[in-house]
Amino acid sequence: MKIKNWTYSQGLWLLLLSAIVFTSCEKYIDIDRYVYDKTTIDSIFTSKTKTFEYINGTAALLKNESNFVGDWDYRADFPSGMGSDEAIQPWVNWDHAGSCLVVDQITPRDTKNVNPWPDYFKGIRKANIILARIDGNPELTDAEMRDYKGLAYFLRAYFYYSLVRLYGPVPILPDEPFDTDASVESVSFERSSYDDCVEYICANLEQAAQLLPRDRAITYKYLPTRGAAMALIARMRLYSASPLYNGNTFYANWKRSDGTPFISQTADPERWGKAAAAFKRIIDLGKYQLYTTPKIVNTRGTGTLELPDTNDPNLKTQSFPNGAADIVPYKSYKSIFDGSVMPESNPELIYFCNDANINMRFAFAAKQGGNGTLSVPKDVVDQFRMADGRLFSEATDDERSWQAVGTGHTFSEDYTLTAERAKMDDNREPRYYASIGFNYGHWPGTSYRGTTSGVVNFVATYYKNGTAYGSDFNYNRTGYTIRKWAHQEDCRTWDGSVKPKYYPIFRYAEVLLGYVEAMNEMNGSYTDEATGISVTKDVALMVKYFNEIRYRSGLPGITAAEAGDYATMKSLIKHERQIEFFFEDHRYYDLRRWMDAPEVMRTP
Repeated sequence: MKIKNWTYSQGLWLLLLSAIVFTSCEKYIDIDRYVYDKTTIDSIFTSKTKTFEYINGTAALLKNESNFVGDWDYRADFPSGMGSDEAIQPWVNWDHAGSCLVVDQITPRDTKNVNPWPDYFKGIRKANIILARIDGNPELTDAEMRDYKGLAYFLRAYFYYSLVRLYGPVPILPDEPFDTDASVESVSFERSSYDDCVEYICANLEQAAQLLPRDRAITYKYLPTRGAAMALIARMRLYSASPLYNGNTFYANWKRSDGTPFISQTADPERWGKAAAAFKRIIDLGKYQLYTTPKIVNTRGTGTLELPDTNDPNLKTQSFPNGAADIVPYKSYKSIFDGSVMPESNPELIYFCNDANINMRFAFAAKQGGNGTLSVPKDVVDQFRMADGRLFSEATDDERSWQAVGTGHTFSEDYTLTAERAKMDDNREPRYYASIGFNYGHWPGTSYRGTTSGVVNFVATYYKNGTAYGSDFNYNRTGYTIRKWAHQEDCRTWDGSVKPKYYPIFRYAEVLLGYVEAMNEMNGSYTDEATGISVTKDVALMVKYFNEIRYRSGLPGITAAEAGDYATMKSLIKHERQIEFFFEDHRYYDLRRWMDAPEVMRTP
């Protein structure tokens, strides 16, 4: 077992541990690790260094959320990227969790290694031990004591949140850690209700928010802060307010032993107010903002892509956040993901995986060290808008044509559109070019230092026997792949290099869209008793915060009339989340909490 110090797992501490999930009873208990806990526990909590190491070891039990694609062995830690409608691989392997989920090969008896339940409950027990023992540590200063306790509360909440997000209601264990030699009966607990799980998670996060610092030094930017705890509270409140968990009568017969339902059977509209207040609390911190790159002006014709004419005059005339006249929408979005910007320079990141395990070999063609098989369905590709904000379905027949444009173009200094690209891949919104690789797409790979021709400035074609075609078995099924995490310099061959990536677990865009969604669902006002924050459904604020996302993307904003119509706004929010958070571990859970999965996932 190899341990790398401070390598982040699941957006938590940088301690990446190759964990094995056991399913047999005797291995599930993991005797060696538990004996170690018991025999050394006293010495651990008399030493600052050992306590910190113990916290690291606890965090290492979390899965790596950035590992949504897997490596050559096809193993992915989380289902989101491959478990929703965002992407597919052309094969289904016993260990390729995401695709197995899509084609119903994951069952209650065979989870294809997507079963973090044992490790997460081990992590909960270790967090309980930290909180029970840490007060006796003589080497910790008051500030360190607060921080370490805050980390433990955050960890305990994050383990439960991760369980609830995957499994729904789970057992809430007593906070006092029990001995490993306790009887089976004494450590067996019934699942709590979903609402009780949410309240317990949020209570722990409130404790964490009181203890964790507002800011961290550059060296420890990856550690959770007060904002991270608040962001997780807000996400939990949004999930709790959503139809899957708020009055869902589909679960009417699923009850605890005392007869109470696991899922609330009466919709509570006040939950949307709680969610809105939780998001507003983060906005009111005044710490975070959307990342933007200043407008590029040069005489080479490769500067900022000219903004289109639209019915929104602010887009081209106003500075961000009231327009996009002074920013580069493509780089403003792309730089968040491709390694262009260090986390300390990105005010949008609230919580992230440092040294993320984002393996994009399946997006790169063989010439650049991959195999080009990671396929984005055409239905998803078509959700990206035209440059002027129209839906792709509203484009003309000529704009949706497969025929070549015939002229090339370079913008944002280094992003090239080849002359051979199809018209349907032209004149699209900047997030399209930041996220999607398409036929005759340009992959510069400028870090390559080898001598093989055709590696640098590679042009990908995915049709049979094209430049990115693999084999009659392993090939891209749709003609589209994911480019979101690829930098212009990246090349995955031995003679190339790849920039380090930072995978956002929470970013400020989620706060803005979450706040807008919650307000759209509200009726009237809500005041949170604990924080004193009051929120009201405010159409002007909905327009303001929604349009920040739109303007950063180089798209025209919405109007007050659109925001004021509940159904219209609900549709706009869902669509915007699909594009803004493409392949960021949101879609899988969004489709389910909205109860849209049965409709969306039944299409071929």
